[in-house]
Amino acid sequence: MADRSLEGMALPLEVRARLAELELELSEGDITQKGYEKKRSKLIGAYLPQPPTANGAAVVRCRLQHSDVSTRRPFRSAHIGVCDVREAAARERVASATGNRPLFYFRFGVDQALPQERRVPVTPSSASRYHRRRSSGSRDERYRSDVHTEAVQAALAKHKERKMAVPMPSKRRSLVVQTSMDAYTPPDTSSGSEDEGSVQGDSQGTPTSSQGSINMEHWISQAIHGSTTSTTSSSSTQSGGSGAAHRLADVMAQTHIENHSAPPDVTTYTSEHSIQVERPQGSTTSRTAPKYGNAELMETGDGVPVSSRVSAKIQQLVNTLKRPKRPPLREFFVDDFEELLEVQQPDPNQPKPEGAQMLAVRGEQLGVVTNWPPSLEAALQRWGTISPKAPCLTTMDTNGKPLYILTYGKLWTRSMKVAYNILHKLGTKQEPMVRPGDRVALVFPNNDPAAFMVAFYGCLLAEVVPVPIEVPLTRKDAGSQQIGFLLGSCGVTVALTSDACHKGLPKSPTGEIPQFKGWPKLLWFVTESKHLSKPPRDWFPHIKDANNDTAYIEYKTCKDGSVLGVTVTRIALLTHCQALTQACGYTEAETIVNVLDFKKDVGLWHGILTSVMNMMHVISIPYSLMKVNPLSWIQKVCQYKAKVACVKSRDMHWALVAHRDQRDVNLSSLRMLIVADGANPWSISSCDAFLNVFQSKGLRQEVICPCASSPEALTVAIRRPTDDSNQPPGRGVLSMHGLTYGVIRVDSEEKLSVLTVQDVGLVMPGAIMCSVKPEGIPQLCRTDEIGELCVCAVATGTSYYGLSGMTKNTFEVFPVTSSGAPISEYPFIRTGLLGFVGPGGLVFVVGKMDGLMVVSGRRHNADDIVATALAVEPMKFVYRGRIAVFSVTVLHDERIVIVAEQRPDSTEEDSFQWMSRVLQAIDSIHQVGVYCLALVPANTLPKTPLGGIHLSETKQLFLEGSLHPCNVLMCPHTCVTNLPKPRQKQPEIGPASVMVGNLVSGKRIAQASGRDLGQIEDNDQARKFLFLSEVLQWRAQTTPDHVLYTLLNCRGTIANSLTCVQLHKRAEKIAVMLMERGHLQDGDHVALVYPPGIDLIAAFYGCLYAGCVPITVRPPHPQNIATTLPTVKMIVEVSRSACLMTTQLICKLLRSREAAAAVDVRAWPLILDTDDLPKKRPAQIYKPSNPDTLAYLDFSVSTTGMLAGVKMSHAATSAFCRSIKLQCELYPSREVAICLDPYCGLGFVLWCLCSVYSGHQSILIPPSELETNPALWLLAVSQYKVRDTFCSYSVMELCTKGLGSQTESLKARGLDLSRVRTCVVVAEERPRIALTQSFSKLFKDLGLHPRAVSTSFGCRVNLAICLQPHRLWTLAEQGTSGPDPTTVYVDMRALRHDRVRLVERGSPHSLPLMESGKILPGVRIIIANPETKGPLGDSHLGEIWVHSAHNASGYFTIYGDESLQSDHFNSRLSFGDTQTIWARTGYLGFLRRTELTDANGERHDALYVVGALDEAMELRGMRYHPIDIETSVIRAHKSVTECAVFTWTNLLVVVVELDGSEQEALDLVPLVTNVVLEEHYLIVGVVVVVDIGVIPINSRGEKQRMHLRDGFLADQLDPIYVAYNM
Repeated sequence: MADRSLEGMALPLEVRARLAELELELSEGDITQKGYEKKRSKLIGAYLPQPPTANGAAVVRCRLQHSDVSTRRPFRSAHIGVCDVREAAARERVASATGNRPLFYFRFGVDQALPQERRVPVTPSSASRYHRRRSSGSRDERYRSDVHTEAVQAALAKHKERKMAVPMPSKRRSLVVQTSMDAYTPPDTSSGSEDEGSVQGDSQGTPTSSQGSINMEHWISQAIHGSTTSTTSSSSTQSGGSGAAHRLADVMAQTHIENHSAPPDVTTYTSEHSIQVERPQGSTTSRTAPKYGNAELMETGDGVPVSSRVSAKIQQLVNTLKRPKRPPLREFFVDDFEELLEVQQPDPNQPKPEGAQMLAVRGEQLGVVTNWPPSLEAALQRWGTISPKAPCLTTMDTNGKPLYILTYGKLWTRSMKVAYNILHKLGTKQEPMVRPGDRVALVFPNNDPAAFMVAFYGCLLAEVVPVPIEVPLTRKDAGSQQIGFLLGSCGVTVALTSDACHKGLPKSPTGEIPQFKGWPKLLWFVTESKHLSKPPRDWFPHIKDANNDTAYIEYKTCKDGSVLGVTVTRIALLTHCQALTQACGYTEAETIVNVLDFKKDVGLWHGILTSVMNMMHVISIPYSLMKVNPLSWIQKVCQYKAKVACVKSRDMHWALVAHRDQRDVNLSSLRMLIVADGANPWSISSCDAFLNVFQSKGLRQEVICPCASSPEALTVAIRRPTDDSNQPPGRGVLSMHGLTYGVIRVDSEEKLSVLTVQDVGLVMPGAIMCSVKPEGIPQLCRTDEIGELCVCAVATGTSYYGLSGMTKNTFEVFPVTSSGAPISEYPFIRTGLLGFVGPGGLVFVVGKMDGLMVVSGRRHNADDIVATALAVEPMKFVYRGRIAVFSVTVLHDERIVIVAEQRPDSTEEDSFQWMSRVLQAIDSIHQVGVYCLALVPANTLPKTPLGGIHLSETKQLFLEGSLHPCNVLMCPHTCVTNLPKPRQKQPEIGPASVMVGNLVSGKRIAQASGRDLGQIEDNDQARKFLFLSEVLQWRAQTTPDHVLYTLLNCRGTIANSLTCVQLHKRAEKIAVMLMERGHLQDGDHVALVYPPGIDLIAAFYGCLYAGCVPITVRPPHPQNIATTLPTVKMIVEVSRSACLMTTQLICKLLRSREAAAAVDVRAWPLILDTDDLPKKRPAQIYKPSNPDTLAYLDFSVSTTGMLAGVKMSHAATSAFCRSIKLQCELYPSREVAICLDPYCGLGFVLWCLCSVYSGHQSILIPPSELETNPALWLLAVSQYKVRDTFCSYSVMELCTKGLGSQTESLKARGLDLSRVRTCVVVAEERPRIALTQSFSKLFKDLGLHPRAVSTSFGCRVNLAICLQPHRLWTLAEQGTSGPDPTTVYVDMRALRHDRVRLVERGSPHSLPLMESGKILPGVRIIIANPETKGPLGDSHLGEIWVHSAHNASGYFTIYGDESLQSDHFNSRLSFGDTQTIWARTGYLGFLRRTELTDANGERHDALYVVGALDEAMELRGMRYHPIDIETSVIRAHKSVTECAVFTWTNLLVVVVELDGSEQEALDLVPLVTNVVLEEHYLIVGVVVVVDIGVIPINSRGEKQRMHLRDGFLADQLDPIYVAYNM
């Protein structure tokens, strides 16, 4: 790379040319670094200067340039021009005298040779200049800047020293698609655009030595990567000892939540304990990795599981997050509640503008030349009649041959023909379709400027308003719908098009052009002459002087994708042409080469309008030719000796890449090279590089003329072509940090983050310009402040068509001084460009309003971020021109998102490395975090018509989750700094607080009770028996043939039934079997392993008759023995069962070979097969001595994965049955349908016990049968005319999902649910209100009453606390109009703080809660503080405590930790009623007194269950219930079917089940992160995407989150994708 010292040397031109060639060879990889340096030193050895003297510091504040350093211009004269405009400089000096430092400097002309020690060493990264590997596709040179590249590499090198490995996401094999290079086609030919660059690599036949290039790439990557190691997803060794786990536990113990600000809690780790996951080589753990969902894992439910590759990655993530990221912020604003979001405070050290207030700058007078035409049509008429043979436009074919020459004569006659036909041949004579002033669409392809030009001037002559738009390629082109809306709002009914274009439009089978989505109905009118009628001789268009009628409408796409039409009047059109003619010095018959889009912007203004005013000859280069031959425009300049060329920096870059094929290039004819995107600060590097290479081919420096334009203000400024080569252009090197605060500063200490800007010339002739503050009132900026440029001139747009409000804000701005006085009586127009007016009236642009992203109060420009991302050696991984940067609003601030197209040949590792380095680079250079970086497969981003990326469509796809990225890196921990403060727990009311009567702290104590069992008089015969076994014997004697149980099969027919006497006799035989074959004693435990059915009931009573204690156990699933059998084994062992009773079939299964693989089958206790029973009766039936002895054990796996067995005494069992009988009004004449699992809790009690006690008939429907016949349960309810039915949530969900579309056919089959009085969902959780509501709604048409569905609530300490809706009304008088009185809406944010705050339905953050049913008779409830055990007031959230005769009497466990749980069953309040013994349910909830009254006239107390304490997650000092986060996540995307969340080392892990293609997996990561941030103020640490059915759900339909956690940490989930959020 040319050293900086070259700048001070007068090298001969041929040496410079040879050096430039050498440089290109190196960048192409054609020579090695060593060879390059050797040849280079040989070339310049003779010219090397002596080291500079002290005078070397003559330049004011000598600066390292931010553009291509090697492209400094050679000296023309030896003097240094610091600033020609001396007054301006003096003014600046005065303004900045206070700070004693210049605010900004511009260099006009010569850069001093840099002092030796400031030189940047030659590094390959800076040397690989233009194109490292030609074949690697598009390179967007507008973003190219070597100094920037060096700055980025330096920043990365800095990072590397304190580098932490970022955990790489894990991806399923099928997602890592390695595309073979042969099958791969490069991104679609149009990947270059108005903005983007791409060249089809080898079409020019350049020899590239890919070998050299690859080696060099390798060298660079080595240099930069150093020793970065990233945990690859293949390292799945199990951790050796539990040392790491223990250390982790130590740290956890020491972790205390400090009052830190935003970043996640993990940062509060104490740093002395460094956590490392040990991975001893070779040593494998003694214990084999348990299978997923296996019983042994239940034991680790609370412990720290074995660390595996997943937990190692999480550990890595924790370590990475430990680094505090941003300085803590102090102040807060209230987000309409006490949950405080941090508000960004202005940095006290931030730079503030210090200059004087700017003065508006006036352009030179618009000189009126005598022969200027009075209107553009008049000009056309003049040239068409005076010089009809003069060429107007030459079009090219794709081979670069002239295709067609349009002369001024032809243009004039054809335009007249078009005008005549538009006005007279559309519609009828009486009703013409188009009248003067109407709008018509111009739809012409980019390769047919002649047809467009004829149509455009035809419209002007006919006085209709042309609206040029792009050709719609498909019915749903990106952005085409918005164009349709524009046409509709403009009232367009006719579209003019060319023959070829008309043929190419999509057509329906009948040959008609279909209506495009969002478009009005159009008549397509072809403008080719052969299709038109000749105008009569006497017809002549009416040519007027330019007036205020609209001339044309130019479309503009906004940041949000909407399309607006900017109207330009005829006088503005003419004045603009005159101003351009004066500024550019256009003269008659000049030749101009135009590469730009001729339908809008600079291409239209110069190539179609101003050219006709001056009778110029335009050579139009179509985009398709540029893609085939990027040099075509330079060749045409040479061939036609063109004076002017209109290009974009992209075209200059393409020419640089291809120029070596051309020897005979001569650009000396050019007097002006208009750079249309000169307003993009990054265009400077293309200009410099282009000049550097083509200076030897006759290009003069002063020829390059950047211009700034906008659809609203037309041309804003343009650099004038001068003949004076001693007046080089101005440029400023600005601090990017200053720019983010809107302040202009010469970059001082940070050499890395600078932006070099070039001027875009002076204000247009006849215009006034000022810059105003971008937000708020349009106040003039100071001289050192960045503002939005505003222009006051005739030659601008006048309005957005049809949008008066937006027009007022943009086209009618009155800038004011700091005192509030307007600076002019004429309105100014906002240009949408951000910049400032420098010394000498030179205009500088630093960005666009549309690309502005305001993050935490600082302004960042999308283009700058793109440039930094591309400086991280992107060539291997992403396509240069295919990168999009935009911001999305999450949690009250903008967050930056980067989306790039990934090359198919880059590996996962490479891409991930690149992504993490882009994040570091942007963090270093812009001091801003990137929220999300996504890579998508090549060619998948939506394109604009000219091949650029359609930003708003890309953003839309990102937000709706249809972008389908192949790699995603989210960094919410880094970016989101405005989270609420972690909560500090306030001490609650302690025992010392005053209790008066039943009030605590001024509120009624939260307590409630069901009816008193003692006072209820009923003729309950079963009451006189203490034991259920006695009740059965009594029923067998008194009503022997009364049917108690009916079992249905999957067809809905009766599979089996039991009368009282049959059950009694069967139980006797089982009792004999237990005594004789099992030799069991009183009190021995017996495991009953039966499928749901009659056998189970008989076996239960058999045990009671024999004096044994039964334990019901779900049998193993024959298709899934490996995971279900260990649970059976575990319950049998934990319950100390002396014997196991089962059917013959299961008996074989337990001893099968598959079973032996899962458990040790020799360790089973005695197994008895009850299919073969003895014929005799027992000598006597056992009668317990004491009702408090054990009746049965109830074992259940809780949702937290803990296996818990509770002891139920005979007294509790009888009391339980009696309570249910009273609550549900059960009598022998009743029938109840039960569709529940009969193994634990209320399901078991209803299935086995209640019928015996109450004598009603139970219709038993095993839930497993619903899998084959989802309608079974409801058909049975209808067929048996059942009034009361019980089910579980899983059954309800199955019906809702499975029968949703079948309600009509069910109605036809006679399904009628109108007799159902109560349908109770049995559960141990918060009622699932959404499910019950959709169930009620769905089956309403089948007669189900909306109030019939209700819920129950039970838990381990008391299997049923609430049940059945309160019958406070009869069905008749209920009416369905009023809202359900038992639902309340609470504020979810208050709930996190353990407070209940009622809100209106539909208010933000509201959570609906449904009452859990009426409290059972004999049950008392109180709400207590779980920590202090004090009673709480009404509507306060606390733990639900229960006192009742049917409480369980304790846990049954072999672990010897009964003492731990003893207070679960016998707790006392710390104050108030300290005598009563309560059982703690472990659930949070609250009581609320309602307006309803019950039968006794008492006001009804409703119990609302919020969630289990065990399940609740403490994050940031607040309590979160998993179900709330899961509900939000399921709503986030249509493909999420189920979700479960848990925490691990203070990180929130979200597991989602994906119902869709695996390609959608990565779409979910940003959406899940967004929704949890927005709704819960939590940062998700890990997002795991899995297949449907991976989240384990127990028989009650509850998620087993702890099993899931253990499975995840042991790496047994086989996830589709795991994303670790940074």
